[in-house]
Amino acid sequence: MLSLLRRSYTPALTIRTFLALIRRTQPLIHVLYHPLTMSAPASKRQKTTSSTSTSPPYELLYWPTIPGRGEHIRLCFEETSTPYSDLCNESKSNMQTLTSLMKGIGNTHNPPPLAPPVLKHGDLVVSQTPNILLYLAPKLDLAGPEGDENAIYHINQLALTALDGLSNETHDVHHPVAVGAYYEEQKEEAKRKAADYIANRIPKFLGYFERVLEGEASKGGEWLYGGVLTWADLVLWQCLDGVTFAFPKAMGKNREGGKYEKVFALYDRVKERTQIKEYLGSERRKEYSMGIYRYYPELDLGEE
Repeated sequence: MLSLLRRSYTPALTIRTFLALIRRTQPLIHVLYHPLTMSAPASKRQKTTSSTSTSPPYELLYWPTIPGRGEHIRLCFEETSTPYSDLCNESKSNMQTLTSLMKGIGNTHNPPPLAPPVLKHGDLVVSQTPNILLYLAPKLDLAGPEGDENAIYHINQLALTALDGLSNETHDVHHPVAVGAYYEEQKEEAKRKAADYIANRIPKFLGYFERVLEGEASKGGEWLYGGVLTWADLVLWQCLDGVTFAFPKAMGKNREGGKYEKVFALYDRVKERTQIKEYLGSERRKEYSMGIYRYYPELDLGEE
């Protein structure tokens, strides 16, 4: 660069020519003195920053004793061996913290959450499962291949789709009339809802994810996007596991039918990952009961 300046200098060098020369050499100067910020995409810079700085603890607030919507967040922590506190499962007194957040008005930087899960990370307080996952994934290296700046949006799309059809709709099967009413008050409507869900909705979403795994963006069919495990794979796994608990006969038939081999292979693959397998066998993993995924025999596939 200096030799370029020397070669370009003559007594007749004008101010305009000199400024043009400086503009030509600015990119080179930037690369020499700021190599990281010049070449690294935003996602990589975030990971680099988070890994080299002292991070505050991750604190999860969710209803105790059930997996629920908080489970998707736990799985991300467990898969990546990221330390976290599951506050309401660790101490009943922490329920007061959760309810205070829900009933409060927030603070200068954080609006109040409507409902759990809630994640506290330093001064930040965020809620809504997809929102929390979107925040965590780049920090936990679950946001897709390095250098793919659009990966986070594609992965979020896949996670949201799984949550729509295999979590939210599953919950609505046993609460088709009113969320605030007991299941026993809407059993007949739930039976009609379950019949449609089993016949039409479950196959629709299993078929979609089968196509995703067959597509080029999957990069091989083992994972949903980019050939690497992402938070969408963990979300889909939890959804499949929950639906299997709620409708074991229906899901057993779908598995045995062979139309969704890649989907169930992904399910088995996640379940056998070292950290996930250890977590599933631990007391940290809560049993299904009266949360999103409930087993009512009368709603499952009937005998043919």
